[in-house]
Amino acid sequence: MIRNVRRAVITTTAISTALVLTACGASTGGGESADPEDFVSGGTFAMSLNEDPGDLSPLTGVNLAQRALVPFGYESLVYITPEGETVPWMAESWEESGTSITYTLKEGLTCADGTEFTAETAAANFAYQADPDNGTFWYGSNVTEDMTASADGNVLTIESATNNPFLLQSTGAVEMVCQAGLDDPASLADTTNGTALFELTDVAAGSEYTYTKRDGYTWGPEDVTSETEGLPDEIVARVVTDEATSANLLLSGELNAAPIIGPDRERVEAAGLDSVGILNPIGQMLFNEREDRPTSDVRVRQALTLALDREAIGELVTDGNYQESVSLVNKIPLTCVSDGPLWELPDPDVDAAAELLDEAGYTADADGDRGLTIRFLYDGATPTHGAAAEEVQAEWSELGITTDLVAEDPTGWSTDLYQTYDWDTGFIQLAPSSPVVLSLFFLGATSENGGYNFMSVTNPEYNTLAEQAFTAPDAETACDLWLQAEKELIDRVDTFPLADTESPTWLNGATLEMPGSIAPTTIRMLG
Repeated sequence: MIRNVRRAVITTTAISTALVLTACGASTGGGESADPEDFVSGGTFAMSLNEDPGDLSPLTGVNLAQRALVPFGYESLVYITPEGETVPWMAESWEESGTSITYTLKEGLTCADGTEFTAETAAANFAYQADPDNGTFWYGSNVTEDMTASADGNVLTIESATNNPFLLQSTGAVEMVCQAGLDDPASLADTTNGTALFELTDVAAGSEYTYTKRDGYTWGPEDVTSETEGLPDEIVARVVTDEATSANLLLSGELNAAPIIGPDRERVEAAGLDSVGILNPIGQMLFNEREDRPTSDVRVRQALTLALDREAIGELVTDGNYQESVSLVNKIPLTCVSDGPLWELPDPDVDAAAELLDEAGYTADADGDRGLTIRFLYDGATPTHGAAAEEVQAEWSELGITTDLVAEDPTGWSTDLYQTYDWDTGFIQLAPSSPVVLSLFFLGATSENGGYNFMSVTNPEYNTLAEQAFTAPDAETACDLWLQAEKELIDRVDTFPLADTESPTWLNGATLEMPGSIAPTTIRMLG
């Protein structure tokens, strides 16, 4: 049975669904380790966002800036460290089998509105997430229709109708909303109502979002409380769309954290600042496989990728920080990544590419023109995408292909990917934390029919292996099946992971952990 998944609006780094939507990915930790003696409590931690987050609801939001703010107002049952270790958070302990998981919640959990957070509220969260009519962020990946939740005192039990070897990783990561928020989801657009250490206290849309530390917080990971030394009194997320401006503010001390991946990275690095890094599949390419597009033909997809000098383009798109991809899963906890991949990307071969295009009916005329035009999308806000896209255009031109380059903004992404479907390929990235999340985009309904499959991929071999993996008897068997399934996507060129990089968030006057997004309970201000 193909699982149904809802439609979502995708930005350049489409869901981690996170986190986000999330360029999300594997964190390298918290920069240089700081001496607790250097911690200074109080003050303001200021960070930058490269776009306005808009709707702040953790239930439905998908864009990167929005998902980056979710952890400041909401928490999950467990915390996953940058090393991928699962530790207690709202839950103090858990027991799991293939079809159920039981969480024992910590005592004294309270919400931003002052009410108690109970196991019954947690069960209501999972019931809401499991309802397809609600179209939540985690529906179809971490929470599925075949899950049911119940409460008994401070014990939450989640049961799955089918075997699920990743119940802890999936259910443990879902952000919990307090009852008033579940009762009125629209209220979460510009307020927060969770159990987090911080709560949203001021919104200046398009400019700043201010979160203030709560008193009486006692349940953080690694025993963090409101009184933990080094915590700021407030967090201010500032919308700064220009990287050069972010770098200037960071170097002057007006920002404590800013993601900088373009040319300004050199001067920030030269200043000796520390950073936390996340793996970013910045050069990943996806393909529109609808029947009216040339990229519906696997021979065309193969030819396009064989014609590319991966290393040359990779150096451009990563600004000289090129890494070869080792998995299509690139966000903490990196489920099923350690033993992979089973696939290998082919070496560039322009002659073979030409033969494939001939077979597909795109033969060259006397001037070398094949009559093949490719509409190539890239993120206009990513500093390195433009130069890399121009290199792609030049390399395809040598093969007689015309390339229309399109620099997208958020509106353009939504229009082309989800309304007109007027695109063929481009630098379009997915940032999943597990192969289950990855499957949302390649398995099941297309976006026209309410699913995540905005590429209109139909890969029977992948589908068969994915369905087997969903109900595998244990994690080892499931991972083996998922790795085989991922190989089918690569072999059929449903995606082409041209280049990865490590995208740093630079720090000044603070230290923190970033397992995908900044973890607010780990922020420590430095003297």
